Amino acid sequence: MMPGKTVVVDYGVGNLFSVAKALEKAGAQVEVTSDRQAVKQAERLVLPGVGSFGHCMANLNNYGLTGPVKEFAASGRPFLGICVGMQILFESSEESPGVAGLGLLRGHVRLLPDKSLKVPHIGWNSLDITKPGGIFRGLAGGYVYFVHSYYACPEDTGIISAKTDYGGAITAAVTYNNMQAVQFHPEKSGETGLNILQAFEECK
Repeated sequence: MMPGKTVVVDYGVGNLFSVAKALEKAGAQVEVTSDRQAVKQAERLVLPGVGSFGHCMANLNNYGLTGPVKEFAASGRPFLGICVGMQILFESSEESPGVAGLGLLRGHVRLLPDKSLKVPHIGWNSLDITKPGGIFRGLAGGYVYFVHSYYACPEDTGIISAKTDYGGAITAAVTYNNMQAVQFHPEKSGETGLNILQAFEECK
């Protein structure tokens, strides 16, 4: 059976070309768009994000996509946030005081805690999967590629589906109902990243 259309939200941030190409390689029929109706009607939605929390939220609001993204998230269809696209699912971030996130997940985004380590955290790091299944179906672990200075601190730690170690355990991925989100870049994470995107394409 052919997969349904996967929409990558274009709100002027993120490496959309790389994300789209990786999804296509994973077998997706991809549309990169800022069209509100296309976002609402997607079979699967991917929300990427690069840059600051505040800039991403400003762009999402300015493109008129905040409502459609929230509506999609409430629909029960598969949703994947990537990097800052994961962070803005939460309520706020220390990076951009006073800026409200989407608030789809309870919790806040904080600066990486270990001041003795280089910030941003850039490069390959191990994945400790704490909640198998979903996008981690069939994966016992692996190495993925990170570029970030802040990390999500969910109010309910039970939604954390993977961690990585950077001066202590930090959130690498979360899963809540139909929403899955990753701090790392699956499109830059080789075979492990491709497996994650393929699993997302098979989520119902």
